[in-house]
Amino acid sequence: MTKNQNSHLMYKINTDNLPNHLAIIMDGNGRWAKQKGFLRTLGHESGSKSVKKIIKECSDLGIGFLTLYAFSTENWNRPKLEVDTLMRVLINSLKKELPTLLENNIKMNAIGNLEKLPKNAQKELQDVINKTKDNTKMTLTLALSYGSREEIVNVVKIISDKVKNNIISIDTIDDSIINEHLYTHNLPDVDLLIRTSGEHRISNFLLWQIAYAELYFTDVLWPDFKQQDLHEAIISYQKRERRFGKTSEQIK
Repeated sequence: MTKNQNSHLMYKINTDNLPNHLAIIMDGNGRWAKQKGFLRTLGHESGSKSVKKIIKECSDLGIGFLTLYAFSTENWNRPKLEVDTLMRVLINSLKKELPTLLENNIKMNAIGNLEKLPKNAQKELQDVINKTKDNTKMTLTLALSYGSREEIVNVVKIISDKVKNNIISIDTIDDSIINEHLYTHNLPDVDLLIRTSGEHRISNFLLWQIAYAELYFTDVLWPDFKQQDLHEAIISYQKRERRFGKTSEQIK
C-alpha cells in the first residue's frame, strides 16, 4: 500500500468513533519466519518492530486502551529455545521502549500469571510499570503468561472463599463483582479484537471481556502488520452497528 493510499485510509477514520479498548492477538511470527527460511525465533524479533509501530499509531489516533496478547499460558509448552527467545525479546523491548512510553505519555500495565515469568523479566516489567504509572494518554497492557480460563477459575476461587468467610453475600454476585476480581479490573471491556495471520480463533484470550467486542480477522502475518492494516480494521469496526442485544431502532 502506498503512502497516498495510507493517507486516504486515515481520512476515512472517524476520530469520534474510535474503539476505546483495542485488543490484538499478534499471531504469525513463526510462519512469517518459516516463509522466509528463517528460524522461528527471528520471527518474534521482527514482530517486536510491529509492536512498536502499532503502539505509537494507537496512541497518535487517540485510542485509550491497547491490550496485546504477548505470551499465553499455553506458550510455555513451546520449545525451550523459542520460550527463551520470547523472554529475551520481552526484556529487551521493555528496556528499549521505556523512553518512548514516557515521551508519549503511555502507561504500562500487565495481566496474567506474572509470577511464572523469569525473575529478570518480572523486574524489568515492574520497573517500566512503576516509571509510567502516572502517564495518562493511553494504557498499554501486555498479556503475559495469560490464559482466560485460568483467570476465570481464579476469580471463582477468590469469590468462593469470600462467600465462605462472609465477606461477600452470594446474592450480591453479579457482573460487577466478577469484573472487580479479574486481572483486567482496571480496564474497560474490549470494543475491538484483532487477530492477525488468518486464524479465526480467540485462543483463550479475554473471554469474559470480549462479550460484546467486534471481531476482526486479517490474513496479514504479525511482522507484516503495519499502520494501514490497523486503519483498515478500525474502518471496518466503524462500519458496524453495535447493538448490545438491542434492535437497530432502539439504538438510533
